[in-house]
Amino acid sequence: MNSDDKLIHVEVVYALPVAQRVIKLAITSDTKVQAIIEQSGVLEMYPDIDLKKNKVGVYSRNVKLDATVRDGDRIEIYRPLLADPKEIRRKRAEQAKKAAEANK
Repeated sequence: MNSDDKLIHVEVVYALPVAQRVIKLAITSDTKVQAIIEQSGVLEMYPDIDLKKNKVGVYSRNVKLDATVRDGDRIEIYRPLLADPKEIRRKRAEQAKKAAEANK
């Protein structure tokens, strides 16, 4: 093991509506995000995760699957949004407009 192969500690996190799964790993510093996620076992625990569709990030910043991480980083796997926030705001604004017109 050379100096580039020293072990670092990271977490892989997957949040569900009712719980959060945190998996702690010791990996070599050159391990890519995708390999870390695969080594964590989270894909077996949650078969609905699809790394082609689910975005991943480190501390809320999106990263690519071939990125490397630093000691102490938290790799987050994001679930797809069920509803588009812009669409929800647009519908709320329409309802408020209709309510205001009805009150005139």
